[in-house]
Amino acid sequence: MAACINNSRNQCTYITVDSRCSQITNSLSKIIKLCISNSSSRPINQYAFCTQEKHCENQEKHSEDQTWQKIRQEAEFDSAQEPILSEFYNSAILSHTSLESALANHLSLKLCNPSLSRDALYGVFCKALIEEDGGGIRRAIRDDLKAVRERDPACVSYVHCLLNFKGFLACQAHRLAHHFWIRGRTVLALLIQNRVSEVFAVDIHPAAEIGSGIVFDHATGVVIGETAVVGNDVTILHSVTLGGTGKVEGDRHPKIGDGVVIGAGAKVLGNIRVGEYAKIGAGSVVLKEVPPRATAVGNPARLVGFR
Repeated sequence: MAACINNSRNQCTYITVDSRCSQITNSLSKIIKLCISNSSSRPINQYAFCTQEKHCENQEKHSEDQTWQKIRQEAEFDSAQEPILSEFYNSAILSHTSLESALANHLSLKLCNPSLSRDALYGVFCKALIEEDGGGIRRAIRDDLKAVRERDPACVSYVHCLLNFKGFLACQAHRLAHHFWIRGRTVLALLIQNRVSEVFAVDIHPAAEIGSGIVFDHATGVVIGETAVVGNDVTILHSVTLGGTGKVEGDRHPKIGDGVVIGAGAKVLGNIRVGEYAKIGAGSVVLKEVPPRATAVGNPARLVGFR
């Protein structure tokens, strides 16, 4: 799901909504009820979910998914190391046949509330990831996992990132919210944004365009505005704002190029461009464009070098 940094926002091309959406959703609800009724005699595991739903499985396509196989191996290893977590790893990872199913289940558990059921969220997340996507979100998920594993020294494994890194989870939830937003399901997209803000303390407008290979390190307090565009392989630390300068309409948020690193607490404000592979120092306030490969620090930010 590459961000369209160099193009106007209305030039991006996306897949249209599946006309069978309501039929599939109704069928999914029936399957969920059947799964729940068949398992009513067993103890309830808050993390478990019926994984027999073909709606969220595509075993043939993912049989050679090396990232998913690595995650399963890590989950098996962790389960052996900490037997007390074996049930958790089984229901969160090992009982699923694809990364998409596991991620949809994990996000739905995190974002549900008493009036928004996990089953309903799981259904719409699976449909977006498997049937409507065309592969864009799926590729971005794997790119993000690899980016966090390679660029964050605190990440010890892929499964660690998938289950425990709220920056990664917030980013994937945004990808789903953006998916719904561009298909006209704005109410659902905004609801997901709100739940992500409440649960992960990350506030990204669902219209914002975000590339792949993204690292939200720590992530707490990250705010990204409606018309912001973030390129590929970008690293953003906590308390970063990609915001506006007071304009109430139009293209009013930053455009962040590929490979940019934005330090903790930095604010990039207005419809300005931060060039490819630039660095923004912690606590900086950026009000003017930053050239490619430049380093900007201070309030207001000034250029101190190039790389």
